[in-house]
Amino acid sequence: MELSSLTAISPIDGRYWNKTKPLMDAFSEYGLVRYRVLVEVRWLQCLAGHPDVAEVPQLSSQAQQFLESICSDFSLEDAQAVKQIERTTNHDVKAVEYFIKQKLQNQPELQAISEFVHFGCTSEDINNVAHALMLAQGRKLIVQKGLQPIVDRLTAMAQKYAAVSMISRTHGQTASPTTVGKELANVVYRLGRQVLQVQATELLAKFNGAVGNYNAHLAAYPQVDWQANAQRFVQSLGLTWNPYTTQIEPHDYMAELFDALVRLNSILIDLARDLWGYISLGYFKQRLAAGEVGSSTMPHKVNPIDFENAEGNLGLANAVLTHLAQKLPVSRWQRDLTDSTVLRNMGVGFGYSQIAYQSLIKGLDKLEIDQQRIQADLSDAWEVLAEPIQTVMRRYNVPEPYEQLKALTRGHAITAQRLHEFIRNLEIPDEAKLQLLELTPTSYTGNAAAQARGIK
Repeated sequence: MELSSLTAISPIDGRYWNKTKPLMDAFSEYGLVRYRVLVEVRWLQCLAGHPDVAEVPQLSSQAQQFLESICSDFSLEDAQAVKQIERTTNHDVKAVEYFIKQKLQNQPELQAISEFVHFGCTSEDINNVAHALMLAQGRKLIVQKGLQPIVDRLTAMAQKYAAVSMISRTHGQTASPTTVGKELANVVYRLGRQVLQVQATELLAKFNGAVGNYNAHLAAYPQVDWQANAQRFVQSLGLTWNPYTTQIEPHDYMAELFDALVRLNSILIDLARDLWGYISLGYFKQRLAAGEVGSSTMPHKVNPIDFENAEGNLGLANAVLTHLAQKLPVSRWQRDLTDSTVLRNMGVGFGYSQIAYQSLIKGLDKLEIDQQRIQADLSDAWEVLAEPIQTVMRRYNVPEPYEQLKALTRGHAITAQRLHEFIRNLEIPDEAKLQLLELTPTSYTGNAAAQARGIK
């Protein structure tokens, strides 16, 4: 069988391909090869015209344009040509070097310096920069196409439902009322902090040879400040230079990035479960899609499948990302290859995350609030006013206020009439009594509405 969405082993490349294909350019084998080619070409351009590397003169505009075209016009056919070379070399980075040299064969100016392709480099000089560039592209995509739309929708919902009162549930029991908007604003604030941390994580790279000491570079050109040159080169690609490494960049920044994504995804798991619960309570309804089936046997059902899908895929994403974060910073002595195969799964963690983000967006877009159902629960929860009553009693030094309200409310059905009778018999100022008598479960929400409206 040929590989297709039906024959793919991974659901990332099969069932969910429509959600993950934007990540293809960054995290596929094609993407890795493309970035390797880019790094090799940029390194040759960096050497050209270096004042202390006379053997690589300044390139003509035509030569520079040709090198640029290797990167800008890189195609699937080019990637296949690299893989064809790899069948002979049995080395993926060496195949990239040979591919570029073949491209330069008919360009006399560039052919003359072709041996400076991959000059002084170990494979990991190319790989670690390529991986950092892949992560930069992938991070930008999931933030812009996945996370920011979620934050935007939740922000809009928080403001729209800022004043819609709702019973809180602590330990699953009725508690002091809040508003729907305030609870969504909580999530927006949490997500905002984690998105900033994901975006702020530095993407590091090194370019210092076989074991991090510029051994070969200095053997050929001892007068060159290769360390300063490596720093300029790495920073020219928009990355942060790591000055101290072994053969490999130690991947600590990757662990930081993946851990930040895990924290963010955990917040979204919390959101998905809460929304699932509110749908179960009837606080939210889901807009019906024509032709959609909720159950194969129960026609009435409209299942919260988008939030369930999101929760499951966020769990898978976190499992992969957690393994990456724990494994990648660990390497035997100056280098072992256990990171190589693991790094090829960066896109898996991002892929499951993106599947979940798209499911959450779809689920949020279906939600409709049921204020009648929410109000019904509020109307049956007069016991929650025990909190403000006993607090006002404390202000006016009424003896044992907590104990009195506990005796009145705990284990008893509380009605507005019973609570008002209790308030009228309190020895507190009439103004305070009036304020308490005006309270309802719907109005007792503190500054929840203001907080919700203030979320950005």
